[in-house]
Amino acid sequence: MIIEASVQMTELLEKLALVARIEADRYEPVLAEVDTLALARAAVPDADGEGATVETDPPTIERALAALAECARKHGGVPAVTIHVDGDELTLTPVTEQAAPVLIGDQLKDLGAAVAVRSIEALGGSVELANGALVVRLR
Repeated sequence: MIIEASVQMTELLEKLALVARIEADRYEPVLAEVDTLALARAAVPDADGEGATVETDPPTIERALAALAECARKHGGVPAVTIHVDGDELTLTPVTEQAAPVLIGDQLKDLGAAVAVRSIEALGGSVELANGALVVRLR
């Protein structure tokens, strides 16, 4: 139990440190070329579609996508979510009415999702809601 709490505390501190660096314009991502399908599968193993190569900070984006997937699942009351990849566009479904405002940060109920959105935007990407889905565009 202590080890689990220690891991959770470390993850919380890492999220806070990342968003603090982003907000202070001190975020220095380690960029690498990576396939968007590989990034999606790191978050949701059964992600499908056709990926594209983007230059981004892979560990940060992997954590962001995982946080968004968990937020959609937890706050949407759904057992699982999927990600469909079309080039540099990743579509996470389903996004329920309850989860939507939490995912995009309109309701600050999930630190992971809020940090995920800021991280994706700091790397030149975007996050938006569209027809019961969350669309993430990576650049």
